Amino acid sequence: MPENNLNIAIIGSGKWGMNHVKTASFLLGPTNVTVCDTFPGAKVKVDEVSKEIKFTHDLNEIINNNSIAGVIVATPAETHFEVTEKLLLGGKHVLVEKPITLISHEAAKLIEIAEVKSLTLMVGHVLLFHPAIIKLKQLIDEGKIGELQYIYSNRLNLGTIRSEENSLWSFAPHDISIIQYLCGNDPISVYAKGADLVQSGIEDTTLTYLAYPNNVHAHIFVSWLHPFKEQRLVVIGEKGMFVFEDSLKTEKLKFYKKGFLVVNGSVEKFESEYEVVSFENTQPLAEEHKHFYNCIINNTKPLTDGPHALEVLKILEKATESIKSIIKNY
Repeated sequence: MPENNLNIAIIGSGKWGMNHVKTASFLLGPTNVTVCDTFPGAKVKVDEVSKEIKFTHDLNEIINNNSIAGVIVATPAETHFEVTEKLLLGGKHVLVEKPITLISHEAAKLIEIAEVKSLTLMVGHVLLFHPAIIKLKQLIDEGKIGELQYIYSNRLNLGTIRSEENSLWSFAPHDISIIQYLCGNDPISVYAKGADLVQSGIEDTTLTYLAYPNNVHAHIFVSWLHPFKEQRLVVIGEKGMFVFEDSLKTEKLKFYKKGFLVVNGSVEKFESEYEVVSFENTQPLAEEHKHFYNCIINNTKPLTDGPHALEVLKILEKATESIKSIIKNY
């Protein structure tokens, strides 16, 4: 099935949903896209992209339309399970935004349905389609920094404060998915702390610590109480270090030949100037869409499949349990 004959629907036309609408319309053509949203003013926004895009307020119209092969779910996280379950049971391939669900046993049920019905279930961990992350993974696998030792990620901003989720659930899924991808393992322990400073019970800042097999460690610092935007990922190995700063305009990915060696029983430092690592200039969301379309067409396994998303969700749950247990015992 060529891509230009593939019909896709998008459920939800909020800010990120509209990004999906624009991307699908550009890649497939507007006549191959249908949008579903119950919000009264949604059609006006969609028409601004193209009046050729079909629109409905009724999810059942999407489910019952046999010409629609795949559906992108960009609704609020608390609706992901219900909407995705209906779509899968209706025979649709689904790309659901992160987090896949809010409860791991619900995610496991969606995975089971997709497997039984031989359908694609993909989750929108879009940063795994960022060309810098793809390049970083390639260089790690090629041994550029030797054995992986430590990863840390800062995702900070004076951002939009959410009332329905804390900073951990809002920001950290991106970083957890990246760390899982780079490590190629699941953590053996998860520990987290957080502080609710603006709204009671909703942590504005959290620090999550992950321990992996082979003595690999990671931490994730997220906050929407920060004076400037920072999106920094540092990956440290025995032969060098990578720094990825997506908030920079240039030199986003750097390699530092820095570290420590044990020579005749003594620890010695080595260091040199950094070098800029080039990578392809592609748009992560467009690459995510192309990957979803190809998985449908070729019946292949998504990079960000259900099991990957389930493990990210389990880590979020363990971190949440850790935060709440500390608060309870404080």
